[in-house]
Amino acid sequence: MDTVEHVDTVVVGAGQAGLVTARELTLRGRECLVVDRAARVGDGWRQQYDSLRLYTPGRYTSLPGLRFPGNPDECPGKDEVADYLEAYARHCEVPLRLRTGVDRVARAADGTDGFDVTTSRGTIRCRNVVVATGTFGRTPAVPEWAGDLDPDILQLHSSSYRRPGQLRDGPVLVVGASHSGCDIALELAADRTTHLAGRDCGQLPARWRGRRAPGALPLMVFAWKHVLTRSTPMGRRMMPEVRGHGGPMLRVKRSDLAAAGVVRHLDRVESVTRGRPTLADGTVLDVANVVWATGFRQQFGWLDLPVVGDDGWPREYRGVSDDVPGLYFCGLAFQYAFSSMVLPGVGRDAAYVADHLVRHRSTDPVRDRARAA
Repeated sequence: MDTVEHVDTVVVGAGQAGLVTARELTLRGRECLVVDRAARVGDGWRQQYDSLRLYTPGRYTSLPGLRFPGNPDECPGKDEVADYLEAYARHCEVPLRLRTGVDRVARAADGTDGFDVTTSRGTIRCRNVVVATGTFGRTPAVPEWAGDLDPDILQLHSSSYRRPGQLRDGPVLVVGASHSGCDIALELAADRTTHLAGRDCGQLPARWRGRRAPGALPLMVFAWKHVLTRSTPMGRRMMPEVRGHGGPMLRVKRSDLAAAGVVRHLDRVESVTRGRPTLADGTVLDVANVVWATGFRQQFGWLDLPVVGDDGWPREYRGVSDDVPGLYFCGLAFQYAFSSMVLPGVGRDAAYVADHLVRHRSTDPVRDRARAA
């Protein structure tokens, strides 16, 4: 019989949400363990496209307990964020187990009020699980008919895109006009014809730099955290849009795309004609490359628990599972507010999850059964 390790709380995922949740639990005197299949903390950021930078300056990027280093007015690059997270884990003495994939989470086999977490390095029995595996999920969302495109067309999902040199000579179509798609299209337009297709997701009204930036940015961050929330009508309207279609254009503006010569198509790419991508209005685009900036799908099949709704997202409020006591989430898009998907909002979400866990989930199963009786 395999040996079963016992831990009070397992946190799945060593990104910013998982690390801050572990810190909050530790501060409240709760034992926890963060597990992640990556080799290093921050690898999720290191694997992004080279030019990726945060959309907020360093002064708004710090996680609870450690200031983000460097110039507070500059937007950090993805490697700087990765190194900061690694330093954060060390500074906060987060209990970590890397190179450990989670294959299944189910009710505890011994019938106690807890869970069995099956990992690549054995089974962990715990009272609570916090799922912190990503804002929008990690499975690339690409239409099934993408396989019908001419094999001479190079296809990359944005998660595999690193730099323009990966692409073949010739025009490129970027599918998806949320912030990542706009970033990539603007970069590619420097040396090739670039088409950008997809609905207009809106744009932020001000730039981070310029005369209005010092006053506009604090107001914007305040709105992200306190106005666009699941507690307000405006936030509740925005939530399904963000979860379903991604966030608005953040740093890149419509005028930037136009100035760079990006050919903008508001129609969706819906089919294939003679091996070429075709828009909903029938326009056929003769391109040599397609970059799918079409986001990700949440995949929770490894949670052997009744938690996923018809929309593919877990049934939860502010990270607390509606159906499974002891199961929590952190880092979801719009977990509570628009800010939940960026570093400025992670601390509040993690603190809420930790507070709920401490109030409602005792570490003493015997005492819990006595109370229930």
